[in-house]
Amino acid sequence: MSEYLTKGRFPPPVEAAAVAADWRRRGYSCHRFEDPPGRAWNDFVHRTQELVSVLEGRLELQIAGTTLIAEPGDEVFIPRGAVHSVRNVHAGRTRWLFGYD
Repeated sequence: MSEYLTKGRFPPPVEAAAVAADWRRRGYSCHRFEDPPGRAWNDFVHRTQELVSVLEGRLELQIAGTTLIAEPGDEVFIPRGAVHSVRNVHAGRTRWLFGYD
């Protein structure tokens, strides 16, 4: 298990409102995103910490050289300054949430 991944943080079916409320309490914003199969976002670096949670589908994330798979209900922590990429590895669209502190 990776230091970045918390499996099953939110019980499926994942409710975006519940994730947003949890993140707000922890000082994070919450935004919804949806990607088609194969869509990749490569080599991002932020000045803030980021959280990612999958609502439906499957994401592959690379964070500072570590590769992991996030599925519905999982939460991923991306530290500030970490080079990271996100790719939809699901056969269909993947709906996911992200937020910054």
